Amino acid sequence: MPRSTNQKLKLLCLCRLLWERTDEDHPMTVPELIQRLEEWDIKAERKSIYDDMEALRVFGLDVQNRKGKDPGWFLGERPFQLAELKLLVDAVQSSRFISQRKSGDLIEKLESLASRHQARQLQRQVYVDRRAKTMNESVYYTIDKLHSAIANHRSVSFKYFEYNVQKERVFRREGKRYDVSPAGLIWDNENYYLAGYDHRHREMRHYRVDKMAELAVTCLPLEGVAADFDIASYAQKHFGMFSGKEGLVSLRCDNRLVGVVLDRFGREVILVPDGEAHFTVTVQAVVSPQFLGWVFGLGAGVEIKAPNWAREMLRRQLEAVAEHYKEKT
Repeated sequence: MPRSTNQKLKLLCLCRLLWERTDEDHPMTVPELIQRLEEWDIKAERKSIYDDMEALRVFGLDVQNRKGKDPGWFLGERPFQLAELKLLVDAVQSSRFISQRKSGDLIEKLESLASRHQARQLQRQVYVDRRAKTMNESVYYTIDKLHSAIANHRSVSFKYFEYNVQKERVFRREGKRYDVSPAGLIWDNENYYLAGYDHRHREMRHYRVDKMAELAVTCLPLEGVAADFDIASYAQKHFGMFSGKEGLVSLRCDNRLVGVVLDRFGREVILVPDGEAHFTVTVQAVVSPQFLGWVFGLGAGVEIKAPNWAREMLRRQLEAVAEHYKEKT
């Protein structure tokens, strides 16, 4: 009997069977493997299966054979454990900057890294507080281009837009392009931002990646980005990535807020005891409406002690907000 042309694929098909159909809880016996191979018109004998499994093991696959109760062959260790895949699926599903369609595509690819039995456990819905997904489908590829530009020390050019009440794009600068030397990417408050040197304004600025359009990596080298630029420090100073006046800000806080302050400014900040119930901390911060909102959200537990201009900014913001809630006469 002539051999099937598929016979050369025997080892590859066995590898695929182990990868897709087996795990520690779902082994396949030799007769089951032989039967599956026959569906591909591949002939196999028991002894040849053992030889093939040894070849796959030598190749580097964690092929295991269990005897006794529930016997059979299965693929043991994989690049990702099931718990790790669940974590990645949850992260993809809950990320705002990844569109709904792209989330589905990524999760499907993550499922392919597990057996089909384990993949069913990855088809789960994560509670994400009804958060909206981005409407910009190109974000995924924009981030890839930005990483490439940063790695190759090249400037980028793009259009920047906002949405109007009709959910339509409205381009800033009447559609004129932004020329920026990228310094790094920041993931803050579930949005991706590009921090870079704006060639037009000659200063460091940041931009929401999902609001970029027609991004192009240019042949121009970087300019304006200091060699020692600290992207982590830049992100820490900008609350919600909003801009404002930067300076050293001194805060007096209740002791119960130590954890809150460390979470916000990092464990490197110096906390100075101020009496038995309070401490002071001085941080480099960009005093924006979001920073002031963070201070206000902590109520009487925190007070801006200095500088005076920051205290005045908070006072004016409180007065402006209070104006909306005055009783109408």
